[in-house]
Amino acid sequence: MLQHLTLPSMSQDPSSNPLLCDPETGVCEVPRTEEAQIQTEASYKPLQVTYFTDPICSSCWGIEPQLRRMKLEYGAYLDISYHMGGLLPDWSYNSGGISKPSDVAHHWDEVSVKYNMPIDGDVWLEDPLDSSYPPSIAFKAAQMQDEKKAIHFLRYLRELLFLQKKNVTRWTFVEQAAQVSGLDAQQLKVDYEGIAKQHFETDLALAKSLGVRGFPTLFFVNQEGQQEKVYGTKPYQVFQAVIQKLHPKAQPKRYDTSLAGLLQVYPSLTIRELAELAEITWEEAAATLNGKLGEMRLEKIETKNGDLYRKGEAVHHAS
Repeated sequence: MLQHLTLPSMSQDPSSNPLLCDPETGVCEVPRTEEAQIQTEASYKPLQVTYFTDPICSSCWGIEPQLRRMKLEYGAYLDISYHMGGLLPDWSYNSGGISKPSDVAHHWDEVSVKYNMPIDGDVWLEDPLDSSYPPSIAFKAAQMQDEKKAIHFLRYLRELLFLQKKNVTRWTFVEQAAQVSGLDAQQLKVDYEGIAKQHFETDLALAKSLGVRGFPTLFFVNQEGQQEKVYGTKPYQVFQAVIQKLHPKAQPKRYDTSLAGLLQVYPSLTIRELAELAEITWEEAAATLNGKLGEMRLEKIETKNGDLYRKGEAVHHAS
């Protein structure tokens, strides 16, 4: 029998966390709070990026192509830290027309079309999640082991959820993501049941203090303390403009845009991601991926709303 991860006891306000992702604004939103300035920390890189997200945030999945390109082109200038926002504590609320899991199914299908990223909303009909807190705490446990592997862990959890309709509150799938990401699954469970929940609460407190009201939210801060915020799923040019504004000397790095080269960095790609990273059309990206299925031993994961191409089950190598 598949087991759920038991949610650790923690303080929360369920009424303040509606699972409402607007495909027009590109935001999974929570109520407004007073905003504060984020404080820059010492870093050898000129720009600190504080990213607030959630494992089940569909708009955050929609931003993956832009985020991956930003890391490839400007990674030398960016110190990116991932923080969990706590999108869905439980179902004890009614907001924005979403009051039960089945309400999310059609919503996710719509968002998939908007972002051109594969999302199958049927998980909310077949095996719905009770909360996004368990996978969020599991991510914090993963961060305790290795920051880069934790990012791979989060990516794989999302692939399981958005494409394979897996309830990622279940330990079976959390363990699978840990193993694929090169993490110690046994230690991850120990930390999940222990100190990781405190790290998650710290993230929630930080998000509240900064007035984070939706996901994705990224704060960019330079070494002079100047700050810019990117809120919601925005085109890549928005991220590029923020980087140039805060660090005018930043120059985009040239990288290998071939499919083989990109798969060395990112062992799984959607058509939308390849199109963004290689700067080609969606049709060209689809033809490239489908044309290399046999030659490159790619695994194709098909959904009713699009596909993902994965380089076997190898451990991921890059964030």
